[in-house]
Amino acid sequence: MNLEILQNKKQECRTWKNVEPWYLQLQEACKIKKSDLKIDYGDWFSVGKREDLTNDEYEVIVKTAKKLIPWRKGPFNVFGLEIDSEWQSNIKYNLIRPFFNLKDKIVADIGCNNGYYMFRMLEDKPKRLIGFDPSPLTLHQFEFINHFVKSEIIYEMLGVEHLEFYNHKFDFIFMLGVLYHRPDPVGTLKSLARGLNSKGEILIDTFMIDGEDEICLTPNKRYSKIPNIYFIPTIPALKNWLERAGFEDIEILATTVTTSEEQRKTEWSFDQSLEDFLDENDNTKTVEGYPAPKRVYVKAKKVL
Repeated sequence: MNLEILQNKKQECRTWKNVEPWYLQLQEACKIKKSDLKIDYGDWFSVGKREDLTNDEYEVIVKTAKKLIPWRKGPFNVFGLEIDSEWQSNIKYNLIRPFFNLKDKIVADIGCNNGYYMFRMLEDKPKRLIGFDPSPLTLHQFEFINHFVKSEIIYEMLGVEHLEFYNHKFDFIFMLGVLYHRPDPVGTLKSLARGLNSKGEILIDTFMIDGEDEICLTPNKRYSKIPNIYFIPTIPALKNWLERAGFEDIEILATTVTTSEEQRKTEWSFDQSLEDFLDENDNTKTVEGYPAPKRVYVKAKKVL
């Protein structure tokens, strides 16, 4: 597989008809040159303060952030502008934060979206941070934030299927909210294993269903109005997948039910969100009648 050709997509996409307006607006924001900005690694990942900008510069920031709607992951505060994303990703990050130490490690975030988690990870001082996500919109959101953060995070417009062909391996791989989008979950987990160094670890989360049987739900057409959801396992079935893919020391970190505190409509997101995906008369079920979204968080180590 020629990754160089795929990586050129990052530059080529700038000229796509639907992408060019994002790129041109981003270029306007990148004309604003600031240094030594205050960065806050808290729940609202923040860079800069309102007083760092002139009124004209602040208007460019607002215009750029709005041009890049919808913002799914966050929240961010950019020079005092609060970008209140659909997902309050700080809830997930704070849940998993006690279970890893990234200092001096080579780290990948598969399905990194706009890089919210990676920006938070900078505080851990990893040796290297690489995000994988093929979305042009989230690439531009990332570059907008990172222009002011000035981090050395690398954003690759690649997917999990490219991981094992990348030019180096990783010590720790995150894959949050991706596995249920893959039609071959065991093959996807094998790709993670092949992308790891010896003794490397993964931390993933995925939809789950309750039960002790080694089975999974296969939705018909859509799940919670999402078309590309393929397999939703019980925890025993997920453990089987991980073992078949070459992992051991499987640790269940937490299970959670998605609530409107974590996912909801905002002026920065889509017209619909969680409340529109659930049965209006029974929020324990999706609109299709399946069990409402519940997640399991798992950490595992590559078998030597």
